[in-house]
Amino acid sequence: GHYMAVYTVRWNPFNPKVFLSCSADWTVKIWDHMRESPLMSFDLNNQVGDVAWAPWSSTTFAACTADGKLHVFDLAENKSEAMCEQKVVRKSKLTKISFNAHTDQPPVILVGDDHSCVSSLKLSPNLRWTAVTKAEADARAKAEAEAAASSGPRRGAPKPIQGEGDEQQKPPREQEIEKLEKIIANVLKSP
Repeated sequence: GHYMAVYTVRWNPFNPKVFLSCSADWTVKIWDHMRESPLMSFDLNNQVGDVAWAPWSSTTFAACTADGKLHVFDLAENKSEAMCEQKVVRKSKLTKISFNAHTDQPPVILVGDDHSCVSSLKLSPNLRWTAVTKAEADARAKAEAEAAASSGPRRGAPKPIQGEGDEQQKPPREQEIEKLEKIIANVLKSP
């Protein structure tokens, strides 16, 4: 486990077996509740005050540290380094972190510090394209295409091919669960 005080433990919103923990020992660890040792460990080089899973992705989480930094990880992109590391405050320790829970709104992270301040950070679009948002974008594009098609064929427009796009796609939540399961399976395979 950890070697010093554990400050936060959070379940993954997509996978009921997986959780995060953070500690004064400078680490964030990912666990499967059926295993005694962590699946993955990340050393952030400073006391870690809080961690949180992103509500839109099974593989994205953030951590805040006592040196005033916010670290955002996406395991689907990189299993060893943060995708983003941002200095938020200069002379304070970051103590709490929270993602906005409304996945239909632009992702915002709130970060609290030990000087009674809260900072609000908007995530870059590059850090938030997931199966859920991709499915929403695809549905929007399909609805727009159907609306355009209902007004009649355009002159010179290609004729639709029968059967194209008819295959069933898994719901976004299932895609997110599978994405994390694949990462865990790969971690367990490696020595």
